[in-house]
Amino acid sequence: MKICSVRTAAIYRYWGSKKRGRKLPRRCDIDPAEMKPWLPGLVLVDIATQPRRITYRVVGTAVCEHRGFDPTGRPVQEGLYGNLRDEILENYRIAIDEKSIVFDYDATPSRSGYAREVGTLFLPLSSDDQTVDKILIYQDIEQILAMPGV
Repeated sequence: MKICSVRTAAIYRYWGSKKRGRKLPRRCDIDPAEMKPWLPGLVLVDIATQPRRITYRVVGTAVCEHRGFDPTGRPVQEGLYGNLRDEILENYRIAIDEKSIVFDYDATPSRSGYAREVGTLFLPLSSDDQTVDKILIYQDIEQILAMPGV
């Protein structure tokens, strides 16, 4: 957490506070009303098994604007946006199989060029504390101001 933004560190602490003695918090432990500061950069994905399917369930407005489209309802493989597809899918694999947080620091520019992602935090959730069934993702996106006369 030493290289992430203050916003990213804050959502990590929030997620950690929701464990309440468990290895991972449940989705029902996360209160959307408490998440207001992060809502535009949040993504919630559903994880289905046999076969594994990862689907965008909720995608924040800043994330949609950054990508240039809304991937809600699509499989992650169809809605990915980033520089290295295989590395992004590996982040999901680590969060699911290792039941671990993942912080990906990659300054990915937006399609418009007026914003950039300055880090993505994958926070696994589990209904039974054994299997990751959702991942809460926070994409910290900062606006880039255009230079005067450009």
